[in-house]
Amino acid sequence: MVFLGYHASHEQIPPSQLLADVQEAERVGFDGAMCSDHLAPWGLAQGESGYSWSWLGAALATTSLPFGTVTAPGQRYHPVIAAQAIATLGEMFPGRFWPALGSGEALNEHVTGDAWPPKGERQERLLQSATVIRRLLAGERVDHDGMFQAHDARVWSRPSQAPPLRAAAASAPTAAWAASWADGLITVGHDPDAVGGILAAYRDAGGTGPCAVQVHVSLAGSETEALRIATDQWRHSTAPAELMWDIMQPEEFDRVSDPDDVDALRRGVLVSADESEVAQRVAALAATGADEVFLHHVGKDQSDFLARCGEGLLAAIRGLS
Repeated sequence: MVFLGYHASHEQIPPSQLLADVQEAERVGFDGAMCSDHLAPWGLAQGESGYSWSWLGAALATTSLPFGTVTAPGQRYHPVIAAQAIATLGEMFPGRFWPALGSGEALNEHVTGDAWPPKGERQERLLQSATVIRRLLAGERVDHDGMFQAHDARVWSRPSQAPPLRAAAASAPTAAWAASWADGLITVGHDPDAVGGILAAYRDAGGTGPCAVQVHVSLAGSETEALRIATDQWRHSTAPAELMWDIMQPEEFDRVSDPDDVDALRRGVLVSADESEVAQRVAALAATGADEVFLHHVGKDQSDFLARCGEGLLAAIRGLS
C-alpha cells in the first residue's frame, strides 16, 4: 500500500498555522509529512516563508510522523551547517527525518550575493555538498577545496545512524545523474507518464531507496472554486519552464506568469471538485512506481482539504493503490 504524506508549504502559510495543520494531518490519517525550505514565496499572493529547520523541530516534537524537507546546500547553506542541522534532527528523532538535496533556485539563493551558477555547475556543487555532508554525518574531519571550502570541519552531535540523503529531481536526466549518490528520490508532478519516466530513469541508473512524488492539488466544492484557488496561489506554475530556476524575486514570477493560461495551470496543479477523480489520479501515480506520494493542497486554508482526507479521500486512494 502506498505511503501517503502531507506537504506543508512554508511559502503560503504562517509557521504557527502550518504546525497546527500538520498536527491535524496526522489526526486524519496521513503516514508522514514533508515541507519546503524557502527564503521567499513564489508569488506575492502566497506571502509567507517561515524557516523550515526551526519549524521541523517543533513538528517532529509534536507529532509522531516521519518528516522530510527539500533543501539546497552549497550557497545559502554552507554544507557544513547543513550537515549539522541534519545531524541534530536525526539525533533528536531517530529514523524520522530525511533531507532531499537539490541544486536550488535563484529565488532563495541569490541573497548571498554570490553569482548564481548555471545548471551544470549547480549539479557539481550539489554533488560536492552531498559528499561532504555524508562524510560529516559519518564522523569524519573534513577539509574541502572545491566549489566551496571547508576547513577541518566536524559535526559533534550525531545520530547513531545517519539520515538518508535523498535527491530532488524534476527531470529524467537529473534523476539518472543522482542515482550515483542518493539514498532515494523525490520528484513533483501529476502526469503518470512524466513521473514514471523520472522514477524509471533513477532506478534504471542503479538508484536505490524510496521514490516519492509530490502532487500539487486544488480540491474544492466546485471546479470554478478549485481553479480560482490554483490561479491565486500557484500561478507561478505557468511561468516559462526555462526561467523557473533563475528568477530572483516573487514580483518577477508574478510578472512572467499567465493566470489566464488554464492549460498550463492544470499541468502544474491537479484541479478538481471530484474526490473520486483525485483518488484515481493519485493512485495512478503510485502505479508508476512511487513508493510515497505527498499531497499538497495549494490553498491557504487547509481545513476543508484535511477534513476531506479524513472523511474518505485517503482511504479511497489506498483502496485504489
